[in-house]
Amino acid sequence: MARSTEQLFAERKWHIFAALGSGIFLASFDGGVVRVVLPALITEFDVDFALVQWVVLSFSLTQTAIMLGVGRLGDMVGKKPIFLSGTIAFAISSVLAGLAPNIQVLLFFRVLQAIGGAFATALSMGIVTETFPASERGKALGLFSATVSVGAIVGPILGGALLEYLSWRWIFFVGPPVGCISFILAWRYLPDPHPAGRQEFDWFGFQTFSTFLLALMLFLTFGERIGFQSPAMLGLLALSLLMLVLFIRTGLSANQPLLDLSLFRNSLFNLNLSMRLISFIVTGGISLLFPFYLTNLLNLDPTVVGLLLTATAFFFGLASPVSGMLSDRFGYRLIATAGLVILAYGCYTVSTLTAETSMLGYVLRVLPLGLGMGVFQSPNNSAVMGSVPRERLGVVSGVNVICRTLGNTSGVAALGALWASRVYTYAGPTLTGDVTEAAAAAQTAALRDVAFVAMALVGVALGMSVWGIVRGPAARHFRMRIQQ
Repeated sequence: MARSTEQLFAERKWHIFAALGSGIFLASFDGGVVRVVLPALITEFDVDFALVQWVVLSFSLTQTAIMLGVGRLGDMVGKKPIFLSGTIAFAISSVLAGLAPNIQVLLFFRVLQAIGGAFATALSMGIVTETFPASERGKALGLFSATVSVGAIVGPILGGALLEYLSWRWIFFVGPPVGCISFILAWRYLPDPHPAGRQEFDWFGFQTFSTFLLALMLFLTFGERIGFQSPAMLGLLALSLLMLVLFIRTGLSANQPLLDLSLFRNSLFNLNLSMRLISFIVTGGISLLFPFYLTNLLNLDPTVVGLLLTATAFFFGLASPVSGMLSDRFGYRLIATAGLVILAYGCYTVSTLTAETSMLGYVLRVLPLGLGMGVFQSPNNSAVMGSVPRERLGVVSGVNVICRTLGNTSGVAALGALWASRVYTYAGPTLTGDVTEAAAAAQTAALRDVAFVAMALVGVALGMSVWGIVRGPAARHFRMRIQQ
């Protein structure tokens, strides 16, 4: 039976990839397109920004909180039924969101969208790893990452066109046809191997981990605005730490925990996850500052700003498949290390941005960021997913997604706060308004400091990668030959 399933995966691998790729494209598209229509929602529903931002936050918080649980369900009951149910739920809730008569109903359906999206995407990386042989894993994951980039690029561009010529509601109507294609392909071609043995779901572990993530995300999201040292934020931080402790205790004592903590005994698994987290902290934090730089310092129109903001995703999409194929041939560690070197150089080039930089100069300076992330991510994903047993692919796929989300959120909070504090320092007591109203020299100097801190963080990841090379099997084999 196992051999038959493996043969089905081999015969149908590109059909399966098309099903997963269209699903992840839809998720990435949604993430980019929704942000475009937030100003229109403020006007349509006569609400303020503090409320309308929850159109984005309700989705990201819900999806992140349940991602690990969905991954575990996939390992328990099979990945196909989870993926199919999530795809159809996302499509239906998208249509209902587009029909929402007020902001409250829209937020409700955004939460349902997030649940469907989590079911559809949490297992995708695990299914790709399961479908393709190890010799093609890097290429497949690279193409998978490129598909994410395409969605991120198309979303804002198509969203702007839909908003200008139709209405904001159409951004929720264009996705369901793609979801139907994904559903049909998965229904037809995705095998449905059933996990062996009777398994139980760790509900207490799910509740504690979800609460930990939700409290931590709220702390990171609102800490800068309210104050990280305010009683409310400190309470959220304390709650998140308490839930984390309870989750770990449960994981160590439960017979079938939500997350098998023995996975973290593998030092290379920990190393690859840590480097992934750092890379998203860096890119998430730096990317936050680009819209302010392009709008406030270069004084560009919103349409031009939107196009320029797709530059990093474009170069990421170009590099991901190539680096994946190279990692299949030469090993993931060397290619991932090369990606970190390029990423570090990208942080340096960002530090040279000024108020006089041209649009071409901007693109050339952010080019290494996109290339570096693209070169790094594909082999890193392959290393993470290839280091765990097949029966844990679902939950580790969820861990991978959580790592990306936490990295982006942490980067926005930490590097955003650093930039604001440095702007105030450079501007001096004469600045009485918002940091975005400071002189160009103060803002670019603060951006330079953030870029240097980001470069230092990438340096830490680079040191980890070099350590992995030294401790890896290739180095051990080389040392054994020297000793002989």
